[in-house]
Amino acid sequence: MSTTAINLLRENVRGTVIEPDDPDYDAARRVFNGMHDKHPAAVLRVSQTADVIAAVRFARDAELPVAIRGGGHSAPGFGTADGALVLDFSPRRGVWVDPAAKRARAEAGTTWGDYNHATHAFGLASTGGILGSTGVAGLTLGGGIGFLARKYGLACDNLVSADVVLADGTFVRASAEENADLFWGLRGGGGNFGVVTSFEFELHPVDIVHVGIVAFPASEGFAVGQFYRDWIAAQPEEFGAFFAYHQAPPVPFIPEEWHGRQVALIVGMWTGDLAEGEARWQPVLKAGPVVGSLVAPMPYPFLNGAFDEGNPPGLQGYWKADFAKELSDDILRVAQEYGSTVPSLATANHFYPIDGAVQRVAPDATAFPYRSVGFAPVIAGQWENPADNEANIAWVRSYWRALHEFTEPAGYINFQDADDQGRIEVNYAANYARLASVKTTYDPDNFFHINQNIKPALAGAAAEAPAEPAPA
Repeated sequence: MSTTAINLLRENVRGTVIEPDDPDYDAARRVFNGMHDKHPAAVLRVSQTADVIAAVRFARDAELPVAIRGGGHSAPGFGTADGALVLDFSPRRGVWVDPAAKRARAEAGTTWGDYNHATHAFGLASTGGILGSTGVAGLTLGGGIGFLARKYGLACDNLVSADVVLADGTFVRASAEENADLFWGLRGGGGNFGVVTSFEFELHPVDIVHVGIVAFPASEGFAVGQFYRDWIAAQPEEFGAFFAYHQAPPVPFIPEEWHGRQVALIVGMWTGDLAEGEARWQPVLKAGPVVGSLVAPMPYPFLNGAFDEGNPPGLQGYWKADFAKELSDDILRVAQEYGSTVPSLATANHFYPIDGAVQRVAPDATAFPYRSVGFAPVIAGQWENPADNEANIAWVRSYWRALHEFTEPAGYINFQDADDQGRIEVNYAANYARLASVKTTYDPDNFFHINQNIKPALAGAAAEAPAEPAPA
């Protein structure tokens, strides 16, 4: 696209427009996943909602695709695209808290680290992600699994309203009272329906919590997984914890001789009466031979940011995910086999519980339909050297194929990669037809398609996507 054309955009926005010839272009085009080396036509660092309105109208007139970047964590790299206009919300990270009403409003570039910092000042929180650097926008729009989900539901279950710029450049608010069908679709339907410029959440009293990170040898993972399965099912909803495999990070509470070796972990927090915390964690510390542990009262934001240093931007990344009705022995055997060979320090294999408050929401109450499954497994391959791409991608795919024999056809869209597009319909199950109808209402031309894409109903009727992906 010519500079003359881009200058038309510059004249109508307050934010910075960056083109390929600009010195900041290489930095501006990068996303969290270093595997995606895209060259957009321009990047707009959004200053205000008026910029978004102008940019969407400009892109439509210029026939430019639009990529929306909040926190930039999208594993498939949906925050950028070749030849696209990127709407970069990274300058828009404000959070406004109303402690009396127990509400918070966050701009679209806000990370969960930003959000938790703002709300923790008032002893309040909403369900957020596992990493502090994850964006509020992408996580919420895809559903939003986090440590508080068993007690307070998914991030999307805590969403009260959203401000949205639609595909024709108009601005609307979506809530239970306004544009209710759009609000329904935003809660789990991804970035398919418009550009969300701010999110309003319900807040809950969460302040100091009893954190636990307990590591065991990966060789003990099957037995530890069996313990976790039975233990978490018996815990009050104030306990949020997941089962995992990693390479042990170089942290003080893990002996140096274990750094870089494969471990099984139970990670989480007790958010109930703090005086009960130590006793609540004692069974976990007896679940197997402990390599190392950190069990202590901490501010709620601590655990959300504890893994950020080990997940810096720029790593290569490839992810796969499913839902599972239960952590069956078959699943746990596969998990130990592959968990014992985790190939890199940043690679993570987690099993998140889907129960408690999440299951008390009806499957058709929001776009996120999988309320009756027990767990959400994710295989998040991440590594430093692009020369290792082929081997690491092959490991993730091999693990996923072995696990998929015992899991559901669908998976959580926030944990899926670009080659999972063929799973979109099954991921939304009975909600897909309604999502396609909402898409037809708000984006009939599929203008917003750089995402886990839901096609408008009329277009979708002509093409049937396969229910299962063919691993590339």
